[in-house]
Amino acid sequence: MDFVQGGTQEGMQKDRISLSLEEVLSSVDGKLLCGGKSKTLDFEGVATDSRNVKENYIFFPLVGQQNGHEYIDAALKNGASIVFVTDFFYQFHANKIFELKKLGITVICVSHTMYALQNLASLYVSKFPNLIKIGITGSSGKTTTKEIAVKVLSQKYNVVYNEGNLNSETGLPLSVFKIRKEHQVGVFEMGMNRKGEISELASVLKPRYGIITNIGSAHIGILGSRKNIAIEKREIFKFFDSSCRGFVPSDDDFVDFLCEAKGQIKKYGFESVSEIQDLGLKGTSFVLDDEKIILPLCGKYNLKNSLSVIALAKELGFSAKEIKAGIESVKPIFGRNQIIEGKYTLIQDCYNANPDSMEASIEFFDSVKWDNKKIFVLGSMLELGWESESEHEKIVSLAENSSADFIVFFGKEMAEAAKKLDSENAKIPYLVSESTDENAVSFVAEELEKHLLLGDLVLFKGSRGMALERISKKLMDQEK
Repeated sequence: MDFVQGGTQEGMQKDRISLSLEEVLSSVDGKLLCGGKSKTLDFEGVATDSRNVKENYIFFPLVGQQNGHEYIDAALKNGASIVFVTDFFYQFHANKIFELKKLGITVICVSHTMYALQNLASLYVSKFPNLIKIGITGSSGKTTTKEIAVKVLSQKYNVVYNEGNLNSETGLPLSVFKIRKEHQVGVFEMGMNRKGEISELASVLKPRYGIITNIGSAHIGILGSRKNIAIEKREIFKFFDSSCRGFVPSDDDFVDFLCEAKGQIKKYGFESVSEIQDLGLKGTSFVLDDEKIILPLCGKYNLKNSLSVIALAKELGFSAKEIKAGIESVKPIFGRNQIIEGKYTLIQDCYNANPDSMEASIEFFDSVKWDNKKIFVLGSMLELGWESESEHEKIVSLAENSSADFIVFFGKEMAEAAKKLDSENAKIPYLVSESTDENAVSFVAEELEKHLLLGDLVLFKGSRGMALERISKKLMDQEK
């Protein structure tokens, strides 16, 4: 496989990927409909969204809630030179294929474009046999663990990783096309919202090292039980051999089950460090091999995420000083324990939420010593299925018995659970907003203003679909 520099100013900053056409067709079980006069398939990137297509990209039109084939023309306009289509599309759109042939576009026909994307990504990853491949999964903490791992491993290696939350059935395959010959380590998180997804992602990356952060209740409405979630998460080790290493939390009640996987599975936990000290919103300090380290992310749950990275780094031969340098350079990312200081101190932990992470956040911020008022804005937790009602009621009860001075329950599920509170004898005053539209956001922000004073602490915690940062933005705008 060759990497050739492009000729334009923009292209000079990119590496053109060149794969054997025969290998590509074999890997995706595809048929070349037109183009492909060369024995290689040359491209500069891959996209499933026509808006993300650039010059000399491959476009994979996915079929789901929308039919991606409807955006082929938009992808071509943005520079796509290779297009994958389904057998079904080819069967009924011969004229369109003829049109693409006249334009000189390479078109490959496959039975399923998403699986073709995954298989092409797997082929591409296989071209980097010396890359140290690391996979991270779990019910919560995946992205934070990945960010910590990248900071630590970058102390010695050139690291490539999936950005943001691109960890899905399509997000991870798209991400691996960032790998280049200069990269020594690849750190990729793997998300899951259906059965079989982790297995698919593992087949793409075939990680040599794997981390499971926890077995929680995220997506339990889809998978039915935590045992089923554990079964799916353990699939990250599916392609392990005896030389591979897995890391699982020692205090998880599924730890023994997770350790039954292939390869060498090791446990990590709080016992690996000493002198743990909670620094409140400033993070946590601890000692590793006589090195005092300050993790600048608050909460015991973030310390636990860092412990998995420490176990991995130790396995890779990192010293305590190198680990310290990496961990202390970590910065909060959007929506994940993001501290915004101003007239009030706002904590945005609203990128995701499930019963475990919600409980951990409430308990931590409940324990924070604060001279002024503490206010919780709790958004609904989505994708909990049949357990949604009971899980929301548990969180409402936990919040009601916390040290908060005021609580906002935001979203239909939270609102339904809060309605069961005795409003006349409530321990803590609260506000309920079943609606989550922009009018509701404005209303909640205005009501919060009535309760907030200089120096108060506000926690925003909820699922991504609640977009709680809309409320915090209005509070910040009102400061100006």
